[in-house]
Amino acid sequence: MLVSATINTFAPEVFQIGGFVSEIMNHHNTFIGGFLVCMGAGMTLKSAPKALKIGAVVTVSKFVFAVALGLLVEHIFGSAGFYGLSSLAVIAAVSNTNGGLYAALTSEFGSNEEIGAISVISINDGPFLTMIAVGAAGIATIPFMDLVAVVIPIIVGMILGNLDPDMREFLTRGGDIMVPFMGLALGTRINFGMILTAGPLGVVLGIVTVLVGGALNIFADRVTGGTGVAGAACSSTAGNAVGVPLAVAVVDPTLSEVAAIATPFVAASTVVTAILTPILTTWVYKRNLVKHPDWLSEKDRKIKEMKGATA
Repeated sequence: MLVSATINTFAPEVFQIGGFVSEIMNHHNTFIGGFLVCMGAGMTLKSAPKALKIGAVVTVSKFVFAVALGLLVEHIFGSAGFYGLSSLAVIAAVSNTNGGLYAALTSEFGSNEEIGAISVISINDGPFLTMIAVGAAGIATIPFMDLVAVVIPIIVGMILGNLDPDMREFLTRGGDIMVPFMGLALGTRINFGMILTAGPLGVVLGIVTVLVGGALNIFADRVTGGTGVAGAACSSTAGNAVGVPLAVAVVDPTLSEVAAIATPFVAASTVVTAILTPILTTWVYKRNLVKHPDWLSEKDRKIKEMKGATA
């Protein structure tokens, strides 16, 4: 992801040369969709409620923190915010999760249930929750079909995996193959120049989203019986969040000026969290292994089983 982000920053035309290069680099959702089918195949009907619980817990935790922080900024600095860092920018950046990054991280460090939680977490990838938070309730823009589109690949995978054990084994192995392709394609949405546009406050927003918001997400995840990996993996800002302030301004035109100023801050948070969220998730997983050696990720568990079978 960092490699393709670096290329996108300094030579974005590389990804537009056409052919297979452009197809691979510009269609990250295709890889995410295939990945969700593969991961859904590894979920049993018994594990589905746990996936929904994990998703609901971290989504609520992230949303509550975003609203609280946004209202605090509004109360202290008013609608204009602190040097342009408004409540709209804060809520848009903190409340939106990078679904592709979450899927990649949980595939590496999480369980099938934590991966499946993306079916719920996807609700905060876009303007819906932000609109609720700022009171711009233009409910006609609720991306309901987008949520359905996330759930369907998981359900298809679950059906195939539960009907045929051989298909389950075949598809779950394919999930790991999708991860590097997702990372490469996601990097094409990142431009490090975004950080320069927003300045230090944009960097601070990203750090707060990961460290403070992440700590609360991890805490909520663990208190409700999770490992904390899902809480850490969702502590990012979605690339789609860059367009959220302007989407909110469409519903409430009085926020147009504030939305234009907020956009670079959200973009900077997207870049910063894309770097820091994987670091946080890796740290949480390794810390888990020290205290709870039995908390292996789905990937590490399979590796251990294969080594045991070989021995």
